[in-house]
Amino acid sequence: MKGDFRFVMSNVFVNNVLTRTISQWWNRLLGAAKDGSFSDQDEMYASHRTSRDYICNMFGIATWGMVFPVLTVVITQLTNAELAGMFSLAFITATLLMMIGNYGVRTYQVSDIDERHSFADYEVNRFITCALMMFVGVGYCMVRGYGGDMLIISIGVYFYRMIDALADVYEGRLQQQDKFYLAGISQAVRSVLVVLFFSLALLITRNVGVASIVMAVVAALTFVFLTFPLGLIETPKSPRCTFESVVVIFKQCFPLFLAVFLFNLIESMPKFVMEGVLPYDSQLYFNALYFPAQGIMLAIQLVYKPLLVRLTKEWADPSRRKRFDLAFLAMMGVVLAFTGVTAVLMGWIGIPLMSWIYGLDFEPYRGLAYVMVAAGGVTAAVDFLYQVITVLRRQGDVTKLYFITFGFSVFVPILLINFTGLPGAVIGYLIVMAILLSLLAMEYITIRVQFSHGAVWQEDDEDSGRTPTLPVNPAMSGRIDISQADALRIRQKTKKAMHSAREQVKTGKTNVVRSRGSYAESADGPARTTRVHGNIGQASQRARVLGATVASTRVSSDAEARERERKARVRAQLMEQAAKEKQRASEVREYEDDTQALAGRHASRQRVVHARPSKNASSRGRDTRGKHQR
Repeated sequence: MKGDFRFVMSNVFVNNVLTRTISQWWNRLLGAAKDGSFSDQDEMYASHRTSRDYICNMFGIATWGMVFPVLTVVITQLTNAELAGMFSLAFITATLLMMIGNYGVRTYQVSDIDERHSFADYEVNRFITCALMMFVGVGYCMVRGYGGDMLIISIGVYFYRMIDALADVYEGRLQQQDKFYLAGISQAVRSVLVVLFFSLALLITRNVGVASIVMAVVAALTFVFLTFPLGLIETPKSPRCTFESVVVIFKQCFPLFLAVFLFNLIESMPKFVMEGVLPYDSQLYFNALYFPAQGIMLAIQLVYKPLLVRLTKEWADPSRRKRFDLAFLAMMGVVLAFTGVTAVLMGWIGIPLMSWIYGLDFEPYRGLAYVMVAAGGVTAAVDFLYQVITVLRRQGDVTKLYFITFGFSVFVPILLINFTGLPGAVIGYLIVMAILLSLLAMEYITIRVQFSHGAVWQEDDEDSGRTPTLPVNPAMSGRIDISQADALRIRQKTKKAMHSAREQVKTGKTNVVRSRGSYAESADGPARTTRVHGNIGQASQRARVLGATVASTRVSSDAEARERERKARVRAQLMEQAAKEKQRASEVREYEDDTQALAGRHASRQRVVHARPSKNASSRGRDTRGKHQR
């Protein structure tokens, strides 16, 4: 009796809280509509809620990731495996198209902690990419010749995924403002309502196409009444968008988009190859085996996504980059641990549970299930590694790796699927993802080593150029103090000089001679010799005479000579720049001293003026004394 009473009271409490929350949100929407602006409304929810971020983000990612498998199970139970396979293929294609809608901007937007681009710029970018996504999706259906149920299912699922892509920019805005838990709530509400109304529509109509259209409509309504106003009300008002900034976002994120699109295309290639070779029910078996592997990647995203902003800040501070490396290694350990736990659970209760849920026998596919779990772990590592490279602003360097892997993903699945069927699709997927992981790991190690040992170029957010990160030499810090811009100019001049010297050596137009203890380079043989060490650019008559006679005997020491000359030039230029900086600083100090002296003289003059009595006052004093004496 007490247990029932507590259960009833808890339900009443939950219903009251839910009703009150919905009522408050509705009142805020009405107030914003009355005022004509969402951005001018007062914020209600606080930021910097780390534990709440993790919990709500976990719930949001879990519900979003469960939409596909749950709907596949519902279709299998209420209709048949062939329709479930058709829906699976449409969902996979829609997920690939969603990469066009996202355009790889989410990580770039979240890591833009200085807000060099306004949120309005990101909004306009997302509107354009979502329209392009739907255009490409409709064109794909026409090229494939879809009709009937497959066409309706595809259009409904494409539109639902387009809403996901559109909502992503507003949820990214909430994450950027450290209100990630609100983004998780928005994602969870949309996913739960989509599953609920899709299942209800399918139960009533037994038509997957109608249920897909209902799913798209429900997703659009959740965006209009929740995600869109939440992203504007709970964040600071954004400046107006500028055409130049939107163009910069497209340029900067194109490598991101290309890499993410190629990654998802590589991941989906076995399913597209299966469409022309195997029946639609093979899509169902492949995706059913893939869902536990996808769970690994979703779990890893749950761990690292709330840390992206923190990782960006740690990388921006050179003194904290060891913590960045430790976080990277820890995440790789988490990936390995999740993969092992998933494999154990799959062998224990995973296969029987899948057979019971789908109403199909998965026992013959136990070996393929283990292979798919391993592929899921590799995919999760690839996803995290790419996000780390994006934080380093070196995303453009990995695009060529995706093209290389795409080449493997074209012929490896085709060969294996045509020979072995479904097992070839699973094994080919693992092979291709392992190749991609190896290439990305080698690229990351190369980038990290470059950052540790020298000047590495980083992409700037404001333009398409590059800005350097120059290493600090502790031995020079007490003697030479120059700006990074000056040091950069020195390095560029030196690099150009060395490049021209190499070209001259390759063409045979350079003679290296010894003259008074230093080396000289000649651009035109014995006709003209340019002194390098000491006085650059001045001709030497003696070097011109000796150049023709001893050039052949100095070829072996050519490399050492140029290296010594280069170091000497750099030292001389650094010392010259340091002298200029000191002279500039002394001029500034002299100017400040003169300014202070002038200010002191002006103040003393003012004091004298105020202390001196005026003529009228002195005459009035004499008249008063005369009257008193009389």
